[in-house]
Amino acid sequence: MAHTPNPSTGEKTGVVQAGKSLIRRATVTFLILLAATTSILSGCKISYSMSGASISPDVKTVMVEYFRNRSKVINPTLSQVFTEAMKDKFVNETGLSLRNDQGDLEFSGEITGYDVRPLSVQKSDTGRDFASMNRLTITVKVIFVNNKDHDWDFNTTFSAYFDWDSSKTISQVETEANRVIVEQLVEDIFNKSVANW
Repeated sequence: MAHTPNPSTGEKTGVVQAGKSLIRRATVTFLILLAATTSILSGCKISYSMSGASISPDVKTVMVEYFRNRSKVINPTLSQVFTEAMKDKFVNETGLSLRNDQGDLEFSGEITGYDVRPLSVQKSDTGRDFASMNRLTITVKVIFVNNKDHDWDFNTTFSAYFDWDSSKTISQVETEANRVIVEQLVEDIFNKSVANW
């Protein structure tokens, strides 16, 4: 015959006591973990965005100087296109405010190379050499200054390229080539300066 607790004598079953004890222990453990997590996170100075950027919360502004074209071959729109692409990337993907003078993050530099070269040389049926593929390479020297943490400063050269079939001239592919190359350069600069991984 099963034993039934007598409420008038204050008798409790072992199951109820064990349940309450387990709940108390779980609550205490949760509160300790919550306090530890809060403590750890409050000491962290890195914030994360969907773009992969990790920027200190004290960084609020960015300045991008005009990148002059100092290459031997000058594309007349490249400086403006590159400079605006840099501004757009950092403002749109980080939420930083754009400044015309000193910013928390500063980018300056110049376009140092705009080179077209044959990539693959083959022999024709008549025995003459011809390029089957061409490559446009754009090189940019970038000086990055992080006025909140100078450990991240750099002075680096970045290059990116675009290959195309030699049946087309540079003037036929130049607009697309510049768009692709500028996008890659800006992405590389973004990753080195604020992605940090």
